[in-house]
Amino acid sequence: MVCLGNICRSPLAHGILNHKVKKANLKVVVDSAGTGSWHIGSPPDIRSIDTAKKYGIDISNQKARQIVRDDLDRFDIIYVMDNQNQKDVIGLCSNEKQKNKIKLILDQLSNQSIKSVPDPYYDEIDGFEYVYNLINEACQEITNKLKNDEQ
Repeated sequence: MVCLGNICRSPLAHGILNHKVKKANLKVVVDSAGTGSWHIGSPPDIRSIDTAKKYGIDISNQKARQIVRDDLDRFDIIYVMDNQNQKDVIGLCSNEKQKNKIKLILDQLSNQSIKSVPDPYYDEIDGFEYVYNLINEACQEITNKLKNDEQ
């Protein structure tokens, strides 16, 4: 899961997907990172922590990190939150196989008209709630696909 600073959207996505795959007894490694470096080592934004906690998900122990080239080989799929994140991560790629791993998370939703998860950083808590709901729906689709692939 990748967003800009790895303190708002991607920690939520990391926590939500991790929660769902554990509940489904799937053996999946979930991680998150940011394209920028300015929050490295910081916990998620308190509004992301509080929003996740409201739904029984604890993301308070996550620490922000920046995506690195090794992630492009280490992970099977890299979900990005918006078009700029997608461009930035593609810029790290050294081959087509890596580029093909990068997907907009909202593309997992066939009924979604928006393609980018808005950055709630400058919003009030309701912006985080909106982002949570978008990501939660996408993570449910991802989990469903993973369960079907396992069968």
